[in-house]
Amino acid sequence: MVRADPGFYAGKKVLVTGHTGFKGSWLCRILKLLGAEVYGYSLEPPTDPSLYEIAGIGGQVYSKIADIRDYAALSRFYADASPDIVMHLAAQPIVREGYRIPRETYESNVMGTVNILECVRTHLCARSFLNVTTDKVYDNNDADRYYSEGDRLDGYDPYSNSKSCSELVTHSYRRSFLEQAGVAVSTARAGNVIGGGDFAKDRLVPDCVRAAVAGKDVVLRNPNSVRPYQHVLEPLYSYLTVAAAQYADPKLAGSYNIGPDREDCITTGELAGEFCSMWGKGLKWRAEDDNGPHEASFLKLDNSLLRKVFGISPLWHSSDAVARTVEWTRVWADGGDVLACMDSQIREYFLGRGINL
Repeated sequence: MVRADPGFYAGKKVLVTGHTGFKGSWLCRILKLLGAEVYGYSLEPPTDPSLYEIAGIGGQVYSKIADIRDYAALSRFYADASPDIVMHLAAQPIVREGYRIPRETYESNVMGTVNILECVRTHLCARSFLNVTTDKVYDNNDADRYYSEGDRLDGYDPYSNSKSCSELVTHSYRRSFLEQAGVAVSTARAGNVIGGGDFAKDRLVPDCVRAAVAGKDVVLRNPNSVRPYQHVLEPLYSYLTVAAAQYADPKLAGSYNIGPDREDCITTGELAGEFCSMWGKGLKWRAEDDNGPHEASFLKLDNSLLRKVFGISPLWHSSDAVARTVEWTRVWADGGDVLACMDSQIREYFLGRGINL
């Protein structure tokens, strides 16, 4: 079992691709609280409103607004940053967008990964690289089972498949170039994340938030679909732990599922019901089939390898995650201090892990 070192990131230069997104914004804030020097490379925030702008994350990092597909721009920024650690989050992350813009999805998710790995290969300053993919990389035949890291990769839709390809690209660069160069490389396959500040379209909790603020019903496309829901701080803590641990001991590099306990693999209807109950004010959900493209009915992750290697088990359950999301959303909707709310939740979570920020 590997213990997280709260002082590891102090003074380290960390490059986060996709830093203007929901997860990227939370990650940048945690890194700042840990004392890291944070560099971010990404497109403009993908939503309006955006957590990146609401929380003022741009003023806390060295930020470059550019496309991950632009290798020349990425390489120049990478060389200037000369990072110790790279966390690759930049991607087109929405399943339905993948159906709408498949070519752009593959360009961002596959060639974007090639581009950042090429920077790691050619500049050789980073000692730790983490590629954040998804729980959807597996060949999912809609069987009610838990996927483990040894299962076959072959996502069904363009988004999921492009992330499977991103995994394969990462494995090739690791074996062909980076292992012998002394760079530790891992991939992280996280379940569905929720939390304050996610405003993406075609996602359950952002849809709940929009409905709650507007005083309308929450509309669910697939209320019986099962997903491994977890608060955004759960995977981010694991990313930070894996990246730091493999920096010190490359033998810890690998591919890791990051998902909740089995009781938190619940239906979208159950999660929406929890949100409605905690929000109150008569908020309710209803099902409405929009004849959309295929999405898996069952998706569950086996998190036993992460438990075994790093001793990480989920800290907050789905109800805890919904409660923190509702808390943040109320602060935002009331014009409160969302950064203070983020910091409070980060410190609460890390204190639960034995780390006092």
